[in-house]
Amino acid sequence: MLANIFALILSAVSGLLTIVLLVRFFMQWQRLPFRNQLGQFIAATTNWIVLPLRRVIPGFGGLDLASLVAAWLVQALTIGIEYSLRGAGVSAGLLIAMFGVGFFEVLRMMVYLLIGVVIVSAVLSWINPHAPIAPLIHGLADPFLRPFRRVIPPIAGVDLSPLVLLLVLQVVLMVIGSVQAGVLPALLR
Repeated sequence: MLANIFALILSAVSGLLTIVLLVRFFMQWQRLPFRNQLGQFIAATTNWIVLPLRRVIPGFGGLDLASLVAAWLVQALTIGIEYSLRGAGVSAGLLIAMFGVGFFEVLRMMVYLLIGVVIVSAVLSWINPHAPIAPLIHGLADPFLRPFRRVIPPIAGVDLSPLVLLLVLQVVLMVIGSVQAGVLPALLR
């Protein structure tokens, strides 16, 4: 029972850290300012892992690969600890599973993050478009909404592009799950 409680706490903490690392990745990709409360929080909570990784993993094409790799390592380590709590011994198969499942978990969390950002962006545009956090949320959501806005015009002033993007993201989640289910058993042979 204690192992299950520890696994739950570990999963929650690592999930939150992974989300914060992914927000940092997207903020730097979109060149959004960190001079706001959320940006300062993200920098303060992730500098300890991202800055040392930056010495080894440089950015590429404006992408902060250190944040992305940090998210992957956090998920891989979490999965390794969870497997160890279940009694799995250290082996090459466990390492492959850790990094394979970690990769798919980061992809899955990326999609869930985008779903959350799109929903919050839509709600903010309806109830409080001038909220202090609105420019940051819209800055995270707009690059993903823009292609849909080009194709789908507003109907009676209502932007339906978030609904279409949410549907596409749900399909992406299904594809990630199917690929993960097909690839991981092959890796573990």
